[in-house]
Amino acid sequence: MHDIPRQLTVDELAELFEGRTVLVEELAKREDPLGEAREVIAHLSEDDKLEALNAHPAIGAKKLSARSAAEQGDDADPVVLTELSYLNQVYEEKFGFRFVVFVNRRPKAQILEVLRARLERTREQELDTAVEELVAIAEDRWRRS
Repeated sequence: MHDIPRQLTVDELAELFEGRTVLVEELAKREDPLGEAREVIAHLSEDDKLEALNAHPAIGAKKLSARSAAEQGDDADPVVLTELSYLNQVYEEKFGFRFVVFVNRRPKAQILEVLRARLERTREQELDTAVEELVAIAEDRWRRS
């Protein structure tokens, strides 16, 4: 288990954030990238925030990074997966970006409840929540690596 580091490379950050994005590039310039992530995100353009969110795979997707696959688990109830797929699509159409949630090894049925609740929110609320979840995922990944 790692403590939050003082410096991370672009490649290390790209693994934590699921891709090399403007966010990752900006964080790599920081002495304490994960500690300063929220501040960096606050100064990003909306397009750059969306790029970072859309780099993450959808919950229940078939193609996942090794980290995402381990976090999401393999509780593949076909009914839950079908509903997740549908609601992921509804979410993306409503908000214009990928649903990102810190799964924290919860079963997909629980994530489905979170997704339903978050669909009731405003786009502004959801964008703020999604980028916060993005940072929580990266922090957890670093601690577990």
